[in-house]
Amino acid sequence: MLFRVSKLSLLASAALGAVSVAHAEDAAEGRAKVVDEVVVTRPAREAVASATGLPLSVRDTPQAVTVVGAQHIRDFALTDVNALLAQVPNINVEEVETDRTYYNARGFDITNFQMDGIGVPLASGIQFGALDTVMFDRVEVIRGANSIMTGIGNPSATINYVRKRPTEGFKGELSAEVGSWDFKRLEADLSGPLNAAGSVRGRLILAGEDADSYLDYRKQKRGVFYGVVAWDVTPDLTLTGGYSRQDNRAKGVLWGALPLVYSDGPPIDYPRSASTSADWTYWDVLDETFFVEASYALPHDWTAKATTTYRSIEKDAKLLYAFGNPDPVTGLGVGAMTGRYPNSARQYLFDVTASGPFELFGRTHQLAVGASASRSTNKEFEDFYGDFPAYPAIGLWGREQVAEPVYPGEYLSAKSAEKLYRAYASARLVFTDQFSAVVGATAVKLKTTGFSYATDQAREESKVSPYVGLIYNLTPQVSLYASYTDIFNPQSQTDVNDEKLTAAHGKSFEAGVKSEFFDRRLYLTAAVYKAEQLGLAEAAGVKNGKTFYEGLDTKVTGYELEAAGRITDQWTIAGGFTDLEIDGPTDTPIRTYIPRRTLKASTTYTFPELRNLKLGGAVRWQDHISTEDIVTVKQGGYAVVDLTASVDVTEKVRATLNVKNVGDKKYFRSLQWNQAYYGAPRNVSVRLDYAF
Repeated sequence: MLFRVSKLSLLASAALGAVSVAHAEDAAEGRAKVVDEVVVTRPAREAVASATGLPLSVRDTPQAVTVVGAQHIRDFALTDVNALLAQVPNINVEEVETDRTYYNARGFDITNFQMDGIGVPLASGIQFGALDTVMFDRVEVIRGANSIMTGIGNPSATINYVRKRPTEGFKGELSAEVGSWDFKRLEADLSGPLNAAGSVRGRLILAGEDADSYLDYRKQKRGVFYGVVAWDVTPDLTLTGGYSRQDNRAKGVLWGALPLVYSDGPPIDYPRSASTSADWTYWDVLDETFFVEASYALPHDWTAKATTTYRSIEKDAKLLYAFGNPDPVTGLGVGAMTGRYPNSARQYLFDVTASGPFELFGRTHQLAVGASASRSTNKEFEDFYGDFPAYPAIGLWGREQVAEPVYPGEYLSAKSAEKLYRAYASARLVFTDQFSAVVGATAVKLKTTGFSYATDQAREESKVSPYVGLIYNLTPQVSLYASYTDIFNPQSQTDVNDEKLTAAHGKSFEAGVKSEFFDRRLYLTAAVYKAEQLGLAEAAGVKNGKTFYEGLDTKVTGYELEAAGRITDQWTIAGGFTDLEIDGPTDTPIRTYIPRRTLKASTTYTFPELRNLKLGGAVRWQDHISTEDIVTVKQGGYAVVDLTASVDVTEKVRATLNVKNVGDKKYFRSLQWNQAYYGAPRNVSVRLDYAF
């Protein structure tokens, strides 16, 4: 089996049976093959509420917005969030380890994440394991500060994962994929009415993945279950409830990565399979979420929605870390630290919103108000081996490994609780047919209690952050916009004394032009931005195997260009270019691991007369980056190219071929730390989709 089903299989069988019965009752209406709209970025007139709480189109939102749809995810085999975000303009995916990933945009770490527009409370910005994309209909990326909807004005980006929902008509899809390094993946997606009236609808999604790796020792299994039911209680009231479970089990994992230089300074040229791991290491992550949502249609086109969410994350890891730099002659000199780290986190969230139009001075405006309360708890245990064994000579890595020790016993190393309360209001004010404004404010109160490695973590902070955005329509196709917000950025990082840093404060500005062409099928935008944060966390060193941080005053300026949509009915494009500067307190460049210039671009072209043959390609380019070790370690600019081709085998079966890193480029996945490992070499996968 690719993943464990046990109790979940019973739920799956029941849901499958319910869908089949409903489908049989509805058979008189006939079957229709459902094909997702081939959209890379949503049309600029489609509503995206995750930026302001208002149902504004992408063009009427005074910030840069990118929306990646399900068809693009399928075309390029973007089965996890890291692969997806790597194709989004101005987003950098820092894969510092195999199972711990950071994200940044516009020079700053991304710490704001949402599910269906509801903020995940105080996310650290670190993704443990690989978040699967099979549950998501689309992913919205709002670049710049998003203080209205998050209360946290971090001027990087907000990532909103929009979950798939039940459909009114029956649809189903089964998929199987195989690829390099014994990669195997199965998916099932069933959706439709659960009763004859169609007032109760359900959707069930299953996915399982099992793969080896190009890295020594590494293996991974992932299982995903997602079930959701929607019930139209009345014509105005809809209740939706769902449960998701992702079980990620990885062996041969990296904690830290490869030393980059010899003890006398020259760089080390490893094979791409090189790893400082061992076959006894693992990093397991079980992520479960329950949510219940009530949506009510109020009079005068107003809508109210209340959502409650419970999330549980269980992690257990046995890790091996390499420190030091090897001797250039003997290859010896690298020491090892190892420990076992079980921990658990719980998040409880309640969110209520209301939005709708109102009349004032003869014009129709829009208003949204909302409030949320969340509580997050965290427990961390450590079972650290007190000795520091030596690695074999680097020429033997992959053949000889550090032996698994006997650990002395775990103790509670950290326990904390965080409460976050937020209230907001936003409005779109229409002054003339050409000129409108989006204004709003968010009040946030944050309280933390607990300890970490015997250090008190207590803090209490609050802030009111205003937001102002202006939009002016030059023509029916072209708009100018500008926006401003305060920055209030609570931080989870700790200093050398293991005390949490206080929130960073500052200001964020953005201005740009948005335009639509080819009957609003093609969306073009250009933006300039500037942000300043005081006391922003920056890595300052490692103590007892744990990174500590210091607060630095940081300034970022830059610009970005983006295009997305269709040039013709058969030809889609998406991509963007960005150029930025990141300076520290003395106007000297910092965060040199972040590329200053990046280009992301993708395109597909469909030939309907050739069984809907679709050909496509994607390129990711970045300029040079660097980090500091014994010497400055640099990586030159590079490009990675992916190719895709798909065709209808039969009316209901479609085959897709993906070739990733077609040029077999050798590159480090990140230089955020002074250790790194290589990206995957050229690899191939084949997928069959059966729709019914």
